[in-house]
Amino acid sequence: MTYRDAGVDIDAGNEVVERIKPLVRATMRPEVLGGVGLFGGLFDLSSRYREPVLVSGTDGVGTKLILAKQLNRHHSIGQDLVAMCVNDVLVQGAEPLFFLDYFATGKLDVDTTVNVVGGIAKGCEIAGCALIGGETAEMPDMYPPGEYDLAGFTVGAVEKSKLIDSSKLRAGDVLIGIASSGPHSNGYSLIRKILQRAGNPLDLDLGGVTLADALMAPTRIYVKPVLELLTKHEIHAMAHVTGGALVEKIIRVVPAPLGLDIDTSAWAQPPVFDWLQREGNVAREEMWRTFNCGVGYVLMVDPGVVSAISADLDRLGLAHWQIGQVTPARDGERLRIV
Repeated sequence: MTYRDAGVDIDAGNEVVERIKPLVRATMRPEVLGGVGLFGGLFDLSSRYREPVLVSGTDGVGTKLILAKQLNRHHSIGQDLVAMCVNDVLVQGAEPLFFLDYFATGKLDVDTTVNVVGGIAKGCEIAGCALIGGETAEMPDMYPPGEYDLAGFTVGAVEKSKLIDSSKLRAGDVLIGIASSGPHSNGYSLIRKILQRAGNPLDLDLGGVTLADALMAPTRIYVKPVLELLTKHEIHAMAHVTGGALVEKIIRVVPAPLGLDIDTSAWAQPPVFDWLQREGNVAREEMWRTFNCGVGYVLMVDPGVVSAISADLDRLGLAHWQIGQVTPARDGERLRIV
């Protein structure tokens, strides 16, 4: 017997590697040593940092993968994977340096795998980080035919003196919410249930965009614009709005005894969220704890710099709103959403 008889095609794996090499090379940075294909990825920090603090993150894309398979849209799910990781490390002020992916499947489909890794490479280019390594695992009997799973890992760095740890946060600081590109990669178990209940109207027009396109829009990567803001403005704290959404994610970076007031009337909920809320008969509070509802990233800043930051966000083409403020906690209540 051969390994192929057992369900593992080494030749297909080698074809994937050859086809993704140019995609991976396009993400390289000068600090990467030794190129691609070593047993471990090498990255030289010495030329950029004096007192580097490494910030690491790992994530997946959840059941958005199921929808990607149903729609045969595998080219953008890799960007989702990168975004979920790099946006997280950005919260501490860290620049994502490199990324590694893990792709696991029951039977390797070369075209699908290359499309997925191509999306990962594109995400890395948008974030400015190097795709320094990864693993493609073909595991028959572990996954049904046509199924695959993804995980991503990133490491970023920030000067110790510039680490954002919320220690400067004060009552009266303003919350600036930056627009999401859609549901990003959270809440898709509920989304799929709502789709099924509504009869899967994926061609439905939502203001010039089909429902399928709105749901599969890749997660926005905030790295380069936020890093640019950090070179010009003092930002006291930041939050990446993912699972737990408005209810849990923003308050996470606010130390006691401070709290937050969030005004959901400050921005218009995008049509895709209106549709999900209506078709799923989802309570408002459930929307807030499940979906980003149009706000994917939050800056917390002194009121005196709001105008300047807003002008820079306009220049960078990022829709944004003043969505609330930092407050003293009231009788133990730290979060108030209206």
